[in-house]
Amino acid sequence: EGRFFGREPEPRAGLRGGHIPGSRSACFTHFLRTDGTLQNSAEVRATLRDSLKMDPAELDAAQRIVCSCGSGVTACIAAAALHDAGWPTVAVYDGSWTEYGGRADTPITNPS
Repeated sequence: EGRFFGREPEPRAGLRGGHIPGSRSACFTHFLRTDGTLQNSAEVRATLRDSLKMDPAELDAAQRIVCSCGSGVTACIAAAALHDAGWPTVAVYDGSWTEYGGRADTPITNPS
């Protein structure tokens, strides 16, 4: 979360610190069980509610959810978990922060 909030430096040269406005921080590991498998629907909803302080009922199944990370790789895990839990329109921003944070013309929150 340090990189998300711009408190820790980016590991890639040229990237600004912070995050996409309106985004929420949810590390992909939140959606994994201790054995490394994806959580089931009830577990994902509990993770959203308890760990991420998000009300699953407020996330409309028709609402487009876009997962991103540093490079588009680990966002796939969060997207798969959310899709399996009932959000069929979830997508992955494959350019993720490497693309977004590397552009000078994109707005960011908590710039460093």
